[in-house]
Amino acid sequence: MSVDGTRDAGHVDVAILGGGLAGLTLAIQLRQRIPGISVTVIERRTHPVREAAFKVGESTVEIGAHYFSNVLGLREHLDAEQIRKFGFRFFFSEGCDDIARCTELGFSQPLPTASWQLDRGRFENFLGMHARALGADFRDGTRVRAIELDAAGHCIGIERDGEHALLHARWVVDASGRAGLLKRKLGLAESNGHDINAAWWRVDGVVDPNDWCDDPQWLGRCTPPDRWRSTNHMCGPGYWVWLIPLASGAHSLGIVCDAAMHPLDAINSHDKAMAWLAEHQPRVARALQAPQHTLQDFMFLRDFSYGCKQVFSADRWALTGEAGVFLDPFYSPGSDFIAIGNGYICELIERDFAGRPFASHALIYEQLFRSFCQNMLALYQGQYALFGDTQVMPVKVIWDYTLYWSLLAPLYFAGRLVDVGMLGRLQSQLARAGALNLSMQALLRDWGARNAAGPDMDARMLDQYAIGWFRELNRALSDTLDDDAFFARMVSNGERMHWLAAEILVRARRAHPGIDDHGLPPPADGEGERSLDAAWYADAA
Repeated sequence: MSVDGTRDAGHVDVAILGGGLAGLTLAIQLRQRIPGISVTVIERRTHPVREAAFKVGESTVEIGAHYFSNVLGLREHLDAEQIRKFGFRFFFSEGCDDIARCTELGFSQPLPTASWQLDRGRFENFLGMHARALGADFRDGTRVRAIELDAAGHCIGIERDGEHALLHARWVVDASGRAGLLKRKLGLAESNGHDINAAWWRVDGVVDPNDWCDDPQWLGRCTPPDRWRSTNHMCGPGYWVWLIPLASGAHSLGIVCDAAMHPLDAINSHDKAMAWLAEHQPRVARALQAPQHTLQDFMFLRDFSYGCKQVFSADRWALTGEAGVFLDPFYSPGSDFIAIGNGYICELIERDFAGRPFASHALIYEQLFRSFCQNMLALYQGQYALFGDTQVMPVKVIWDYTLYWSLLAPLYFAGRLVDVGMLGRLQSQLARAGALNLSMQALLRDWGARNAAGPDMDARMLDQYAIGWFRELNRALSDTLDDDAFFARMVSNGERMHWLAAEILVRARRAHPGIDDHGLPPPADGEGERSLDAAWYADAA
């Protein structure tokens, strides 16, 4: 017992504050990587949690999916207990009650690199059991009451069932989500200028867009015809609506809006959200009126995007997941940044426990993490006005995917995000790509602002699977390359981005001859139609 009667809970190598997705995966990764390390996870919720109506962040993309399946070795659970995702799918369906009359952007066949839709309740129950099986001390139903930071040894006050205790830790990692325990204590909160609101809920049963149309040609555009397994985006000016299936038999829905275009008070109750859908996405609203779609829960959140002044410290503390930063759910990057952040944290802790210097690495990883966040934030910031534009958004999505599959995803899949030597070799390439992306996002905004036409209704299927080089970018993520071959691949990817940017500029100027180039490169002789050719715009059927 301590002097004041509070029980001493002992000493641990790493204390993780929060046992959600970020905290439990970090505990698993630490126990797998560092033999003998002691890890305690403090989680206020009591496990098991209920499935389906638990948390959002259900859609994974390539980095997060690779982290769960390959880095943590959880592929068996994902294949057996979760839903294999059929990529992203976008319907430009503002005010439209006939899905077959809407332009559809997506893949006609599944991509080579796997991703999954996660029932967060089911997944976190599994993660909790798996962490315990690996020897982590997972204390659910326990609250953090105090934190005292000291690089020589941190102290965490905890409470369970009315009993107070002090836990001493060499490292402390905040994975407490939006509670942001360390962020609040250290004054690390930072606005990022991306003013976005959201409302979301879960219903019983699967909401399947294929049930909305009986046209055999439309139904046959996808093989297999499983649009319901996609993260379906129903898009309009200033907003998008998500539809995500969950393995427990429920469906997750959400409305995400630019605050200046669609105020939160229009969607901050279930009745209001349904009335809003009836106006903007009437086919979704009509589908949800079916008696089998019983409401499970409803939540809303104002100004949910934010940054953080620091996430890694040489004083042996770190933040991961939503305790640190959260950008935007449009491309489902949440689990990606968990994967990246946890990887950096594991590397720092591993270096520390091996007796190797880690302070300089903490600074480098901090700079890299913030750079990745800024590059990804540019995909969303000031872009919501484009979301109903059937000319600009299909081009934007191709560019945004290309950026992701050309740079960040290959670095992660190859295990080179912590390779300071390789990152040094690639420094100029990464800086050039980052500048190119900022210029491209400015061009896309300008292009959209000049477009007077509303959503078209020509029933196009823009089949991304038909773009050979684009599909190959996704497949190539799994290639195993030596250092020189990997460097050459990254240089080649950068060159592809360069000529794709030139072609997009040509397309923008075809629509608006006087548009500024925003610093983008002009096409070389003979270029300008190499990637987004006319066949891509043809109806896949």
